[in-house]
Amino acid sequence: MAALTAAAVAAVGFLAYQASANVPDNLNVTPKASSSAPAKGGHTKPKAKDPLAVPSVSGTGVRVVYKLSDRRVWLVNAKGKPTRTFKVMPSAVNPLPGTYNVTSRSGSVRGSDGVQIEHVVRFATTNDVAIGFSAAQDGSMEPPDPKLKVGGVRMSRADGDAVWTFATVGAKVVVVP
Repeated sequence: MAALTAAAVAAVGFLAYQASANVPDNLNVTPKASSSAPAKGGHTKPKAKDPLAVPSVSGTGVRVVYKLSDRRVWLVNAKGKPTRTFKVMPSAVNPLPGTYNVTSRSGSVRGSDGVQIEHVVRFATTNDVAIGFSAAQDGSMEPPDPKLKVGGVRMSRADGDAVWTFATVGAKVVVVP
């Protein structure tokens, strides 16, 4: 029995050798390493997602995008490219995720927290609290008092100027989680 097994293994080995020797040139290609080939271990490293990229769930067209979890705003042009992005200080009352339109604007007013603010761009109401972007005239971006029902999403004065110019009444504002 051992002799038969040895003979069978030898025959298969010989046939495999002959087959490999007769492979046409266009099929006899040895794979070469490339920059896209998996690293040792068979795993490729996934591309890191750009943290400043406009959230894909924010729709299309000209819009202001406010991502609650990142505390970030993007001003997006008609081609879907951000013209500006910046960090904000969220208010004590947040808007629900969804699509809104700018409903009103005020050049300079006193905020519901008593701070003098400028370039107020209102776009939502949550629990009877108006939600909007604004900049404190003193440049501060302090966290809001959680006991106050305020809806001002604060940003730097320069960013407030940019939002004021970009988001006129009727402009689309998309809030994502």
